[in-house]
Amino acid sequence: MNSILLDNASKVVPNVGIIVNMVRQRVRQLLAGARPMLVLKPGLSFSDIALSEIAAKKLIGEPVLATGAGVTAAPVINFPATKKPSGKAA
Repeated sequence: MNSILLDNASKVVPNVGIIVNMVRQRVRQLLAGARPMLVLKPGLSFSDIALSEIAAKKLIGEPVLATGAGVTAAPVINFPATKKPSGKAA
């Protein structure tokens, strides 16, 4: 993971825990075949691609809304839709 990209992403999303979860989810999507939302130089790792997308504000994380009784809503992270492969491989 590139520390410069991490610094840029932390300017957009100040909570490191949320960044970690966003990167984790996005890396899973990229491994499943999703395309990057940015045009980047070849050779970047999936985590660097995810951090670049966060820094470019292509991925958005919303905080949890808490009340006195507890958590009322789960965090919503808007990711692009991924298509699951269907059928057998050729």
